[in-house]
Amino acid sequence: MEPWRLTATDAAAMMARGELTSVDVVESVLERIDAHNGDVNALTSVDHDGARTAAEKADERRRAGGPIGPLHGVPVTIKGNLDVAGEPTTSGVAAFADKLAPEDAPAVSNLRRAGAIVVGRTNLPEFGIRGTTFNPLFGRTANPWHPDASPGGSSGGAGAAAAAGFGPLHQGSDIGGSLRFPAFGCGVATIKPTSNRVPAFNPSSSAERGVLSQTISCIGMISPTVADVRLATEAMIAPDARDPNSPPVPWCGPDLPAPLTVAVSHDWGPHAPHPGIAALIDRAASQLGDAGYRVVEVAPPPIEEAFRSWLAAASTELAVGLGPVVDRFGSDDTRQLLEWTIEAGQLLDRDGYMWALGDRTRIQRAWNLFLDEHPLVLCPFMTQPMYDWDFDVRSFEAVNDVLERAMHAFGVNFLGLPAGVIGMDLVEDRPAGVQVLGRRYREDLVCDALEAIEHRNGVMAERLWSS
Repeated sequence: MEPWRLTATDAAAMMARGELTSVDVVESVLERIDAHNGDVNALTSVDHDGARTAAEKADERRRAGGPIGPLHGVPVTIKGNLDVAGEPTTSGVAAFADKLAPEDAPAVSNLRRAGAIVVGRTNLPEFGIRGTTFNPLFGRTANPWHPDASPGGSSGGAGAAAAAGFGPLHQGSDIGGSLRFPAFGCGVATIKPTSNRVPAFNPSSSAERGVLSQTISCIGMISPTVADVRLATEAMIAPDARDPNSPPVPWCGPDLPAPLTVAVSHDWGPHAPHPGIAALIDRAASQLGDAGYRVVEVAPPPIEEAFRSWLAAASTELAVGLGPVVDRFGSDDTRQLLEWTIEAGQLLDRDGYMWALGDRTRIQRAWNLFLDEHPLVLCPFMTQPMYDWDFDVRSFEAVNDVLERAMHAFGVNFLGLPAGVIGMDLVEDRPAGVQVLGRRYREDLVCDALEAIEHRNGVMAERLWSS
């Protein structure tokens, strides 16, 4: 098997046993990127020399018997809005092309400490605020499955890279579905961790993020396989003093009585899912039942309330915090998109913003009580297949449609719960999948469920590699 096809889990184990070298894996991944990234534009830069040097050092360390981490010698890409020491953190903005990071962000530090080797940076939309991936600085990232489909966003470069076989691990972030849109649209896997689970801080930043952003944004990993999402996310959660909000909570929680209950409901709010999406949810429910889960038909608290609150508060924070920067440095498309998003969210005044954030606890409480009885929830991510790559800038109605159809994405961010998405099959010739939610800090249970589905459904990206 060509090394680029290996999972991070298998590659790390083989390297630890001396059956494979990091140079072998990194070189194979670089060759794969060089051969196909021109068609996909998932990576905006590739550090050939740095990755090769790091791979050689990793092999020397292993041969010398030095301590090695769980990702020792494994290649990883980093999204273009997270700091990597000595490299520009562009966030897809032309004016930031020379904004060099003085040191690694905590998530990058944790990945390196686990032994991972950074091979390149992935593309994202301008300022990371679109559900697709295009910017004037680096251009459009294509979906490897379909010429017109969006790869998702804002971690669309990471999702496309995972689907295209550009290595096993691709870091991303999520404040409103930005890990899960690419996983859904590119037929791969991810988990949005519990809020603040992975420490977040950019040393290059000149100001702190807004209150809501600090509360609900997450850093995570996109991969073709759930096992690799698990391995890398666990490596990233180590607390960092630079993020006062990152908790020292272990990856695995206590065992729960078997069989574990999974709630699934066919009442998915005001927008009925496309028949193909509904069929995938039914298939996943059957697969979880086959794996020994107790799957019950019961409705959780309405996700729409969490979504409406997220939309209003997020739109307000975007208008106040990001609006002036977008006005100054953004493209016409991004300024228009931000205007339409704020219009859809109905800008809050000072008192409305304060009460919206305060009321978050009440909404979370209802979900916590439900999850106390039903530790996992199977639900849609989007209620229709992935949109065209430029759909969101066609009209206000298009933007509003994306928001409404993805309320199960945005609402989960407001709740702060862990949520995983796994690609399962094509719907109207475009990848689609399902979403699993879990209790706070129980990403391990969500990954268990996703792996049960994957074991029975197959790794979707492998179909693309074999085509």
